[in-house]
Amino acid sequence: MLSVHEIVSGYGKMEILHGVSLSVNKGEIVSLIGPNGAGKSTVLKAVAGILKTNSGKVTFLNEEITNYPTYRIVEKGLSFNPQGRVVFPDMTIQEHLDMGAWTIKDRDEKERALERVFSLFPWLKEKKKRKANEMSGGEQQMLSLARALMIQPKLLLLDEPSLGLSPKWVKILFDKILEIKGAGIPCLIVEQKAALALEYSDYGYVLEMGNNRFEGKAKDLLKNPDVRRLYLGG
Repeated sequence: MLSVHEIVSGYGKMEILHGVSLSVNKGEIVSLIGPNGAGKSTVLKAVAGILKTNSGKVTFLNEEITNYPTYRIVEKGLSFNPQGRVVFPDMTIQEHLDMGAWTIKDRDEKERALERVFSLFPWLKEKKKRKANEMSGGEQQMLSLARALMIQPKLLLLDEPSLGLSPKWVKILFDKILEIKGAGIPCLIVEQKAALALEYSDYGYVLEMGNNRFEGKAKDLLKNPDVRRLYLGG
């Protein structure tokens, strides 16, 4: 589904990724973990077309999308949920979801997309006139996630989704990611809560200083003594 092959990317002249490779298959949750500054978020931004890929190749659904404009990548069905709960305080839940459906031109199709999202997040339907500034941090993250699903993506990229959330909301969030996988949408997750991310994942990659360090089935990485010692706190 998604194949990232030896990509080199960064910010201006500052190279962050030095040939990173990974893949996501249908029906998978894949986690990308590693220390701060390893390049995890940079990978997502390069895949999503936010950052330029200087060399290497990104392939999505058997089509090379390297350095496609972001809007074209979204139209292909790849949705990126950025770090930091990007919501607009004075906009309602309904307005956020309408904004997320910008690629959908047909009104009936948009209504179907909305109902699919409401089936995953029923409380959003009940409170759709509520403004974002009236919501808790956890609720805002759910709204951000729901908005990313409005384009009916074929793949969802999540950048640090648990950032700033209470333990209660972290559990709700990851359970919801499992539901999203169950609805047929695979996920690529960058996450600092590495052990938790691997517990919910099928496969994992460990980055260090912009390079691949480890990869494998998530359950095997959780048991790998080097991964545990270096990245999972024991």
